[in-house]
Order: sequence, then C-alpha cells, then structure tokens
Amino acid sequence: MTSWIISDLHLSAQRPAVTQAFLHWLEVEVAHAESLYILGDFFEVWVGDDVLNDMQHGAEFLPVVQALRKLSDSGVKLYFMHGNRDFLIGEDFAKASGLQLLTDPTLIQAGNKRILLSHGDALCTDDTAYQQFRSQVRNLQWQRAFLAQSLAARIAFAEQARNQSAQNKAVQPIDIMDVNQSAVEQLVIEYEYPEMLLHGHTHRPDVHALEIDNHRCQRWVLGDWHDTAVVCRLDDDAIQLVTLQLEE
Repeated sequence: MTSWIISDLHLSAQRPAVTQAFLHWLEVEVAHAESLYILGDFFEVWVGDDVLNDMQHGAEFLPVVQALRKLSDSGVKLYFMHGNRDFLIGEDFAKASGLQLLTDPTLIQAGNKRILLSHGDALCTDDTAYQQFRSQVRNLQWQRAFLAQSLAARIAFAEQARNQSAQNKAVQPIDIMDVNQSAVEQLVIEYEYPEMLLHGHTHRPDVHALEIDNHRCQRWVLGDWHDTAVVCRLDDDAIQLVTLQLEE
C-alpha cells in the first residue's frame, strides 16, 4: 500500500488555486492510499480551532476539513504534525478532520527502514531569534493566554508576526534559516540512527547523504506548495520524492 508525506502547503484564502490543487490531489491519489502524513505548515496561519465556528473566517477552512473527514471515513489514516504556522491546531480540528496528532519528531517504520519525521523548524538552531520565539509560543501557558483573547486580536497578532517574519527573512543570510548540521546529527543519534530523517520547513527539497558515527543515513527534505510541490511517496518496496505540478 501507498502512503504520502507532505508539508508546507500554506493554505489560505489568498491562494485558492493551491487549495483546489490539494483537494483534487486528495481525490485522485490519496483516496487510494493507506495513509497521509502532514508535517506542518498545512495552513498559512492558524489562530485556534474555534475559527471553524466563525462564519466570517472559518469558511475558507471548511472544504479542507470536509475533504479530510471524507478520506478518514473511507479508511485512509491521516496524521498531522504541527509546523511553525499552525502549532495551535488542536483536538477539535483533529476530531473534525478525522486525523491523529503527532509529536515532533515521530519515528515510523516503512518496510525495513526507520524514518524519523519532523517539521524541521527545531533544527534551524542558527536562527536564534526564531528559536526564542518558538520556545515562547510552544509554551502551554502562553498558548492558553493567547487562545483566551478574542479571535480578532489573535488574527491581528498573527498578521503582525507574519509581517515581522517576512522582514527578518529579507535581511538574514539564507543559510541561517536552514537546518544546523550539529542539530541534525544530535537528533539522529538520539533516535538511534534511523535510516532516514524526513522533514519540511526549509522549502529546499533534496536528498542529503549523512554518515554519523559510522552509520549511514539520509536527510530528505520536502518542498512547499507553490507552482509545484515536492512530496514523498512510500510504497512497500520503494521510497521516492515526487514533484506535483499545481495547475492554475
């Protein structure tokens, strides 16, 4: 059976073509698969599960939730791992969509290979300002206080954070926003040398060969969804990166 692993769709009302391409792909490919893993940044922004109950702001998410629920009800196993854009997705969204939330990282078995899944942002340790922000917003006490604010206030905060992030990216050296090699090695060692580490976040799809303590490993990087998307396909006897053409 086939499983798919994707990340960094950044779905939003401002990019309807990407949402439509994703929904079409679910019907054509994923409907016949065993499972789908979503490794974060599924949405461009997520300010809390209660957005689904808001008539003004929730409408853009409902077709996606309904499509996922349809897949889940048909028997496809759905898994979701938080990204830096949608770390506030919670149990209400998971229940509505029929998916299971995963911790970051999560180790899975594919044939005779152990694959360590991660969103990837925790590995970008050279970006110290982002890591400080990440530590703050992943704190449960901070999240409770944030979710207690009005929906309008949360949306305004998210917009400000996005603008600040765009400004930071414009002036930072590009390598700072990539994974740190030492962080990658430490993670591989911690999980006892899996054959593959697979992540998204950096929008730099590629396959990197690693040798750590005489153990050979590969780091596979998924791509974001823009004009194309680079996803991973797992079959019983093969693992490959697949490029999807996202037609307008």
